[in-house]
Amino acid sequence: MSIKLTLDFLKKLEKNNNREWFADNKKEYEIALKEIKLLFEKVYAEMQTHDQFDKMKIFRIYRDIRFSKNKLPYKNNFGGGFHRTKPQLRGGCYLQIQPGNNFMAAGFWNPEKDDLLRIRKEIEMDDSEMRAILDDKKFKSVWGNLEGEELKTSPKGFDKEHPAIDLIRKKQYIFSISFTDKEVQSLDFAKMVSDNFKEIRPYFDYMSDVLTTDLNGVSLL
Repeated sequence: MSIKLTLDFLKKLEKNNNREWFADNKKEYEIALKEIKLLFEKVYAEMQTHDQFDKMKIFRIYRDIRFSKNKLPYKNNFGGGFHRTKPQLRGGCYLQIQPGNNFMAAGFWNPEKDDLLRIRKEIEMDDSEMRAILDDKKFKSVWGNLEGEELKTSPKGFDKEHPAIDLIRKKQYIFSISFTDKEVQSLDFAKMVSDNFKEIRPYFDYMSDVLTTDLNGVSLL
């Protein structure tokens, strides 16, 4: 499906990010939002064919500027999240449409304190399964390398000389894929996103197993 009107609207918004312009172009925004909803619903339907998700969420274009130095009232993108069904399935995907900056990201952006500790403890005990997933040629060809913020040294309670300290010091465990404006307008874009997500399943299955068991492998559910 085409989202040309959406991309055109976002290009104009980037140059006219103020309430007066937005009010004058509200109809164009509503058309763009309708296009985005149709696209995200199509992506959601495609991904539901091979995984289980909670309800899809499309984020508001209005920015919360109360505690931000950036006082622009609107985002220059449309974004949405797809989260796997908890508690047994963990992980999710974020999809962003923005001219020149379209991407999907998947993984664990801001793990809860207990979840982060559990992941680190698992890697400390045995990082071989995680390494095997990250080094898999097919996986790597689609998702590339593990990304995310990390500590400069080791987390409290972990040996800075541990062989897996490169993974242990991570605060985020995420991956991302960029798309051109042409790609996001293609008829098979929703399937492209879905196929990419399918390739990250081994990683999510591993993380789901880790986060639903204790260090002895006993289920917490």
